[in-house]
Amino acid sequence: MSRTRKTLVTAAATAALSLQVGCCPGTCPPGSSQDGVFVHISSGPEEAHAVMMGLQMAKLMADDHPVLVYIDVKGIPIALQDAPALQVEPFGKLDAMFADLLAQDVVIYACPGCLKTHGKTAADLRAGVQVAEKEAFFDFTAGRILTLDY
Repeated sequence: MSRTRKTLVTAAATAALSLQVGCCPGTCPPGSSQDGVFVHISSGPEEAHAVMMGLQMAKLMADDHPVLVYIDVKGIPIALQDAPALQVEPFGKLDAMFADLLAQDVVIYACPGCLKTHGKTAADLRAGVQVAEKEAFFDFTAGRILTLDY
């Protein structure tokens, strides 16, 4: 599937999810701190800038909102214990970025099917990264969900 088509499919799925999840009626005004940010990273080490930009946005958003980082497709290698030592300025090092996110209580998930495709299991994930479970996508925030794709 082409990157453009993948982006369109992801956008459509996100829009459909947003319509289903929505906001708690009458309890979550626009801009509420209950609104969450879903950062989707499907780029891998060969696109280090995209990876680090996604993680940086998660870090910035976590100051004010619940954040869930979902890593899939080509991004799986960055979620592993033996991840390449990426460093992109002005973002710094990949390992430090993961440590910062975990210190901010950011939830980081890896796609189970993508792990399998890469020949990896949950035991191969870096500390703090968990295998994604469907219900978690609905439980990390009580408000609307803003999605950022990298």
